[in-house]
Amino acid sequence: MNIEDIRSYCLAKKGVTEEFPFDETSLVYKVMGKMFLLTDLDSQLWINLKCDPLKAIDLRERYPGVRPGYHMNKKHWNTIYADGSVPDRILREWIDHSYDMVVEKLSRKQKEQLEKM
Repeated sequence: MNIEDIRSYCLAKKGVTEEFPFDETSLVYKVMGKMFLLTDLDSQLWINLKCDPLKAIDLRERYPGVRPGYHMNKKHWNTIYADGSVPDRILREWIDHSYDMVVEKLSRKQKEQLEKM
């Protein structure tokens, strides 16, 4: 996946916004104001994704392009380098997993608002 593929995939999801909250190169995707994907436009393509802690460890062991979240809580975030070691289909599944984990933690009111979008 390239950055445009990631952008299109994320923005097609309900309630997603794209922001630059930290600086002009740190691109963040949020659902209902909560971050589920972070990347930097100024460097080699990598993405930070939220991940179930046990799954995160397993993915790091199985894929050389998956490492503990760079500048993130290493228990809950993975950094995935777009070096070809992870197929696009699997990257999309991981983006879905990150999005779903964030949605799961939303308040009931936020979930209701999301459903109406």
